[in-house]
Amino acid sequence: MKKTINYFPVLLAGLVLTVFSCQTMERPSLGNYPKDANQPGGPLKFYAAFDGTTTNVLLNAVDSIRATFPATNPMTVIDGISGKGIQGDGKSYITYPSPNDFGSTVSSFTISFWEKRNGIPNGNASFVFTVPSANGQWGSYGFSMFLLFDWGTWTPASSAIVKFYMVDDVTKSDTWLTWEGGNKVPNLQDNQWHHMAFVYDAGTSKLTLYVDGVANPNVPSWGTHGGLGINSLKVQELNVGGNKNIKDMGWGMNWDGGLDQFRMYATALSASEVQALFAGKK
Repeated sequence: MKKTINYFPVLLAGLVLTVFSCQTMERPSLGNYPKDANQPGGPLKFYAAFDGTTTNVLLNAVDSIRATFPATNPMTVIDGISGKGIQGDGKSYITYPSPNDFGSTVSSFTISFWEKRNGIPNGNASFVFTVPSANGQWGSYGFSMFLLFDWGTWTPASSAIVKFYMVDDVTKSDTWLTWEGGNKVPNLQDNQWHHMAFVYDAGTSKLTLYVDGVANPNVPSWGTHGGLGINSLKVQELNVGGNKNIKDMGWGMNWDGGLDQFRMYATALSASEVQALFAGKK
């Protein structure tokens, strides 16, 4: 006689064991896994915090987005707004091979950094950064740069003329967007750390300057130009704290103040995002 085996109790026991095993298993939810806040290809294209404290001066100034090391770093290490910063001497600057893929992706942009200067620069024009280009039609300025600028004796001496120079390789045009005359910016050269952010919106063709999280009321415009077009193949390098062509230009000087937290975004940050950088000392 053939014996019938009842498998139901076995299956039931297995099912119960499986259910309880799943209930007691600890596994992190997807949101708990660590993530890179700005992966390569994100909006932040270049970021140097200058926080290194090693004996390797190149490592101290490495870019955090693509681990881009500078070719030279003659700057002095100082206490920054957050961690360490750098101090210029008016003669030297940091040289990087490029601003990563900023040039190939930029249309709108934001340039953000902390600066500390004590009075008017001796050379009248003190460059914060430049992106030299092989595009000869833009002369010694390079193809995209801005500088902190002051002429003569101002009252108070902490006021500054600020000029931002942009070029477009696609339309073969350039412009100066400035804060000067009655729009010169106060309290930039009072020997205190100040956060500066320049936000260019391709949709409005306007460049907004934020100082310590507050938008300056003067918002210059590049007409109806729209997005910035840069030929990244002609980008020669990135100079932080200077301009490689100063000797050829015959005027101006490299940065002689403090710099910290230098960032280049290929997007126009919102007012709240800029304020968050200021509040977080980023």
